[in-house]
Amino acid sequence: MPQTDGAPGYAAPALEKGLDVLELLADSSGPRTQTEIAVALGRSVGQLFRVLLTLERRGFLVRTGSGGYLLSPRLFDLAHRQPPLRGLLAAAAPPMRRLADQLGQSCNLGVREGDSVRVVAQEESPTAFGFSVRVGALFPVGESLTGAVLRAFGPGGSSDVGAADLRRAGHGEREDGLHAGITDIAYPVFGPDPVAVAALTVPYVATSYSGVALPAVRTAVAEAAAAIGLALGEQRESTSSGDDPAR
Repeated sequence: MPQTDGAPGYAAPALEKGLDVLELLADSSGPRTQTEIAVALGRSVGQLFRVLLTLERRGFLVRTGSGGYLLSPRLFDLAHRQPPLRGLLAAAAPPMRRLADQLGQSCNLGVREGDSVRVVAQEESPTAFGFSVRVGALFPVGESLTGAVLRAFGPGGSSDVGAADLRRAGHGEREDGLHAGITDIAYPVFGPDPVAVAALTVPYVATSYSGVALPAVRTAVAEAAAAIGLALGEQRESTSSGDDPAR
């Protein structure tokens, strides 16, 4: 077939339809029926019938009682099987639990995916209040403090003025533009190289019940981020000696 985009000259129509369905449902706020999916993709119900059945049978889709389709957690589970991400999550879990308990606040871990930030871990506040971010949530890298920290301390390092300020401070901190009363505090998590592989963020909720003042929060987040980086380094040493912690 003729090429117009430089891609190899191969086509897999069934696979294309399946990927179209997954991408559509990933961007949908709720379940979609077979007919709604067909209309949105400009295809007939007959073209998608077997595709939907297969995706449901393989566990990528779930069907609601009203007949609508939703994405299952299977894609997210598959992504977490990657050894680098598994290692990061294993290294982050204990420090994040300690941080949430120490501060009485929630915390989350974000990594960069191209022009976006993916939240890959979340530790809930042990108190009656807190601000949570859904694990798996995806945000434009330029619209969050986590993204700003990842750009400033990531490979190459962003060259804009804001990034330089973050590097001088060693972290990011600012009032949340969408949620009043919340101050986002984010520290880079460094891997074996002096490059951020993730960012640890506490959306600090300032209420009369907040038992830890902001300066102490900064110190605690910095220590937790350093602990995650240290655990990553220990994992690398263990793996290089032949003991794979992911096994």
